[in-house]
Amino acid sequence: MRTAEIKRKTAETDIYLYIDLDGTGKNDIATGCGFLDHMLTLFSAHSKFDLTVKCKGDTYVDYHHTVEDIGITLGTAMTQALGDKKGITRYGDTILTMDEAVVLTSVDFSGRTFLGYSLKIPTEKVGDFDTELVEEFWYGFVRKAECALHIKQLAGTNSHHVIEGAFKSAARSLRKATDIDLRFAGEIPSTKGVL
Repeated sequence: MRTAEIKRKTAETDIYLYIDLDGTGKNDIATGCGFLDHMLTLFSAHSKFDLTVKCKGDTYVDYHHTVEDIGITLGTAMTQALGDKKGITRYGDTILTMDEAVVLTSVDFSGRTFLGYSLKIPTEKVGDFDTELVEEFWYGFVRKAECALHIKQLAGTNSHHVIEGAFKSAARSLRKATDIDLRFAGEIPSTKGVL
């Protein structure tokens, strides 16, 4: 089974996360940050990964530690659930439209870490959420998921639509990349023989 259960506790956050890469999009999210809850719910629905995230963080300071640490924990869970990566498609990409916003994402589970982030989010906040934290989330994710992920905004003037488009697009790209390709059944999808 391609699942992972992670418990991560620091002086700033206490996180429980469960993921099933072969799920149906069932989710149970409570991070202490309403906007992040919404984005992770969308992420689960569009990836079809079952996802449970429970976090108690120092949100009285701000959302930075909560957002970054959940990104790190999700990346860790992704690596654990993928195991040796035998049979995965490895690559995935999506161009997603969210009203006036258009976001492209592309991922490679290469074992090498890179974030290509080029969202130009028009406002500094969406509600009480600092929009600069979107990059922190994805940077934390790629560090532990050991993948290269590019997120590029092609159009958009509404901050909420740009961010939502990025999470939905990334979810779909990650689903494509982690899907089992029967042509690679039992094989590592690399000429090196390891990812």
